[in-house]
Amino acid sequence: MVDFTGIAAVGSSLTRFLTQAFNAHPPIGVGPTGVVLARTEDLDVEDGPLINPPMLSLFLYRVEANSARRPGSAALGGYRGRAQLPLDLHFLMIPWGDNADQEYRILGRTLQVLEDAPILTGPRLDPVTDWAAGDRIQVCLADLSTEDLMRVFDSLPIDYKLCVPYVARVVLVDGHVEAPDPDVATAEARTAPEVAQ
Repeated sequence: MVDFTGIAAVGSSLTRFLTQAFNAHPPIGVGPTGVVLARTEDLDVEDGPLINPPMLSLFLYRVEANSARRPGSAALGGYRGRAQLPLDLHFLMIPWGDNADQEYRILGRTLQVLEDAPILTGPRLDPVTDWAAGDRIQVCLADLSTEDLMRVFDSLPIDYKLCVPYVARVVLVDGHVEAPDPDVATAEARTAPEVAQ
């Protein structure tokens, strides 16, 4: 089962999957197009060496509990004796190119790849963590308003940039405790007294 490394494992799975797809069918005819996980600081291209166009950056901007799955996971965790937290990971897919055409091609290829294969499972999951046999991550377009998107960029070191929001769900992060303390049970045995006849 996935432990605390699950969030990082989803990021590396997406990066690996998109890199393989870009290598198979490059979005731009010249040279490879890289895929990288980016932090807030990395988006400041002038000061950060991480982003070198042409490239796609995956920026995780929000992590939230999946409200639809959380009650069931909590009940299951209580029964199994191990907490389980279902998470949705919200990413911005940001293309970087030397011109608009390159950025449009990178973004178009990203949309195509994730539409063709919206479920990451089995060999598409990076084996950096202990995935269970049935673990799967659904990657789909997120419903993010223009106003909310602008708010995200207000907190970043760059002005608004062409991007598409995606959500990776449901990442089930298991708790650390293996099993709860056993229930206390007391058994008392008595014998009935013999009755003289």
